[in-house]
Amino acid sequence: MTTATRDRQAAKNARTVRPRGLRRVRAAGVAALLVGTVACSAAPAFAGPILVRGGGPAGGYGSYGGYAAYGGYATPDSQPATATESAGVVLIDTVLPYQNAQAAGTGMVLTASGQVLTNYHVVEGAGTITLTDATTGESYQASVVGTDPSNDVALLQLTGASGLTTVKADDDQAQVGDAVTAVGNAGGTGTLTAAAGTISSLTSSVTAASEGSSSGTETLASMIETTADVVSGDSGGPLFDAEGEVVGIDTAASTGSEIDGYAIPIARALGIVEQIRSGAETSAVRIGPAAFLGVGLSSGASDYAYGFGYGRNASAASGATVGNVISGTAAAGAGLQSGDVITSLNGHAVASATDVGTALTGANPGDQVTIGWTDQSGVAHTATVALGASPVA
Repeated sequence: MTTATRDRQAAKNARTVRPRGLRRVRAAGVAALLVGTVACSAAPAFAGPILVRGGGPAGGYGSYGGYAAYGGYATPDSQPATATESAGVVLIDTVLPYQNAQAAGTGMVLTASGQVLTNYHVVEGAGTITLTDATTGESYQASVVGTDPSNDVALLQLTGASGLTTVKADDDQAQVGDAVTAVGNAGGTGTLTAAAGTISSLTSSVTAASEGSSSGTETLASMIETTADVVSGDSGGPLFDAEGEVVGIDTAASTGSEIDGYAIPIARALGIVEQIRSGAETSAVRIGPAAFLGVGLSSGASDYAYGFGYGRNASAASGATVGNVISGTAAAGAGLQSGDVITSLNGHAVASATDVGTALTGANPGDQVTIGWTDQSGVAHTATVALGASPVA
C-alpha cells in the first residue's frame, strides 16, 4: 500500500491555506496516488480500491490532510458552479493549530438555523472552523455537534445563523446511469466549481487508510461511484442529481487517466445526523468534542500524535514518551514535560502510545484521570486532572 510522511517543515514555516478534502482511491493492484502526502510507493493488490483519508492536522498539497498530484493524471473537467448549484453550500476553512497551518473543504446546510453536514476528515484536528455561505458571502464560526469518524460524517452548528438556504436531499432512489454534478471548494480556492458526470455504481467499496492514524484501515461500503471529476477541497460537498437534489457527500476520488468520484449516500449520512441529534453516543458516534489530554506522543525523534493522546506509533520503551505538551491543557497542569514517559492512566499500565488512546476511548471532557509518569531523571510522579475538550474533533 502507498505509505506517507507528513510535510512538517512546510506547515511550520508558513500558515498556508490548503485544500482538504478528497481521499484518493485507485483500482486494486495499481500504484496509487497518495493524497495529502509527500512520499508515494507502489500499492499491493487489495480486494478493492485503496482510499487514503486526508483528514489530519496539517492539510494540503504535499502535506498531511490535503492532496498532491504526482504527474500522469487527468486534468479535472469542471466549471464555475451556478447560483442554483451554490444554494445551501458553504465553504469551510479550518485553523490547524499544531502545525501552524490552515485547510479548506465544503459543507451542506441542513437547517435554516445553521446545521451543516460535512466529512469528518474536513474538520478533524481543527482548532477553529469558519464557514462562508457561498451565495451571500457571510461567514460564521462553527462548533462540532457530533461526529462519526468511521463513516466520515460530521455535523456542525453555525453560531448566530438564521434564515439560511438549505440543500434538499434526494427523495427517490438514485440509479446507475443517472446524471450527477459534484459541487465543492475545488483546490481550496474559496469559490465553488461543478463537475458533471454519471453514476457508474451504487455498491462500490473503498478501503480507507488514515494517514498518521493508529487505527489502520477501514472499509466504506456501498459508496456511490461516479465519473464526475471530484478533486481536493470538494470533500463534504454535495453530489446533485438532475433535479438538484443531493444524492451523496463527495468524499473520495480515483487517480490515473480517468477520475472517478466516490460519495457517501445521503440517506446513510442523514441517518447518522439523526443519531447525533438524538444526543445518544454509541461506539461509533460521538456527541460534542472528544476528551483532550494535551500531549503529543512520540515514537521517535519527531513522530507525534497531537492533542488526544492517540499515539501514531508505539513508543520503543515501556510507556508512552511525551513529545510535546500543549499549554493550558490537562497535561500541562499535571506538570508533564517533553521527554517524560507516561506509565499509567487511572491505575492501568501504559506500555505504549496506543495504550493511552485505548485508555481515553469513551472519555468525555471534564472526566477525572490519574496520570502516572516518569520524568527524564527517572523520578516517578502521579497527578489527577480533569480532561479538557478537544479543539474540535
